[in-house]
Amino acid sequence: MSLDTVVEDIRDEARARREEIIEAAESEADEIVAEAEADAEATLEAAEEEVEEEIERERDQTLSGAKLEAKQKRLEARRDALESVRETVEERIAGLEGDEREELTAALVEAAAPEFDDDATVRVYGRAEDEELLGDVLADYDDWSYAGERDCLGGVVCESDQSHVRVNNTFDSVLDSVWEENIRDVSDILFEE
Repeated sequence: MSLDTVVEDIRDEARARREEIIEAAESEADEIVAEAEADAEATLEAAEEEVEEEIERERDQTLSGAKLEAKQKRLEARRDALESVRETVEERIAGLEGDEREELTAALVEAAAPEFDDDATVRVYGRAEDEELLGDVLADYDDWSYAGERDCLGGVVCESDQSHVRVNNTFDSVLDSVWEENIRDVSDILFEE
């Protein structure tokens, strides 16, 4: 065998070995690329899923916030409407005149009377505009007298040092009591649902 043949055999062997190495490297590179593509696809899917979840969370939060704001605005509107009704009622009560006002005031004085001893000196306070009316009503009660002005819609505040009693029978206090007892009914009538 000649030296040229040996050199040629070594070269052929080196070429074959080189081809094997290249094929193995290409195969390994293909596997690495395939694995990287699979990882990238999985990462992309996970990121897309996470983004979708975040969008869903933000949409839910925004919707929840909008619902809460709408509910607060409805409650505010209802409160404003109820306040308006209350103000209208107060104006009508303050505007009562004549026999109707006198009858209501007399009924409130009469309702307060059992709270005081028969011999008690009772001071009665009322709206300044009702001083004359109160004088007329109190004429039927011994030791009861108009004692001064009270800031109210009408009615009376009666007090006695002997009995240590104070009775608030103003139109305001009656309205407060009636309003508290009936606010739900008023609300239901105004805001039928």
